[in-house]
Amino acid sequence: MSTHLAPGDKAPAFTLVDQHGNKVKLSDFKGRKVLVYFYPKADTPGCTAQSCGLRDVAGDIGDTAIVGISPDEPARQKKFDEKYSLGFPLLADTDHAVAERYGVWGEKSMYGKKYLGIIRSAFLIDESGRIAEAWYKISPKDTPVRLTQALAAG
Repeated sequence: MSTHLAPGDKAPAFTLVDQHGNKVKLSDFKGRKVLVYFYPKADTPGCTAQSCGLRDVAGDIGDTAIVGISPDEPARQKKFDEKYSLGFPLLADTDHAVAERYGVWGEKSMYGKKYLGIIRSAFLIDESGRIAEAWYKISPKDTPVRLTQALAAG
């Protein structure tokens, strides 16, 4: 796993395909804040709670964009989006290269078995493409709360 990003760091650039097959670049959001969150797998309980929580605060965060990233294929992302009416880009990082650049690909364990995967994390990126907040190992329910708190404070 790479080093952690901290507030003030330049956010690693990316270009990934969303659930509709469109290429989405971080630079597409220049001039506005964007929450980039990494989740392990579409349509699993924690990822659903996190994504729906963000969907539910989307109307309260002004011009701030929300972008989800997971290793899922675009077709799976599309089903997840349609099932829960998420309404924001869900990007396919199938080779986890972007996750590695953000320091969120690492060793996890479940039922005593160790494996590599996404460490649920979220990043608030400012209008100039710098990290404003970095939340590693964030819980699904804390993601929308932290986002709204950071925007209110800042």
